[in-house]
Amino acid sequence: MFKLSEIKELIKLVDETSVQELEIENEGARLSIRKPGKSEVVTVQASAAAPVYAAAPQTIVSAPAAQPQTEAVAVEPTSNLHKIVSPMVGTFYRAASPDAAPFVSAGDKVGEKTTVCIIEAMKLMNELEAEVKGEIVEVLVENGQLVEYGQPLFLVKPE
Repeated sequence: MFKLSEIKELIKLVDETSVQELEIENEGARLSIRKPGKSEVVTVQASAAAPVYAAAPQTIVSAPAAQPQTEAVAVEPTSNLHKIVSPMVGTFYRAASPDAAPFVSAGDKVGEKTTVCIIEAMKLMNELEAEVKGEIVEVLVENGQLVEYGQPLFLVKPE
């Protein structure tokens, strides 16, 4: 069963993000929160212990093309990098506790089952695994930051 305070927190979370719809099933109880005007829904299944979330795709409106920069900037190509993305809306934690070392940092080698972070959702701590063997190139979010479904968290150079 859901507590009223949890429902209020989830409504506030949905309202403050681009998430259009949120569905959670917990111990036989089902909660569905939808913003008005939603269009298409994509359902995502997390692990059996984790809640199930659904979110509508974001609409991206491109701005007029900016004038080309005269200065060349060296950028590492990211097309060959694997993105580890958030499977749910929640709070991102790099370590198991505030005084513990981060699970991974840039330059660390990871395997498919290496825990890279924790996503807290509804007071449940969900460990996220790398799911790819390689090297962490970049951590894209800050510790304690609210993350959305599908948001890239890490860039990994696969082996």
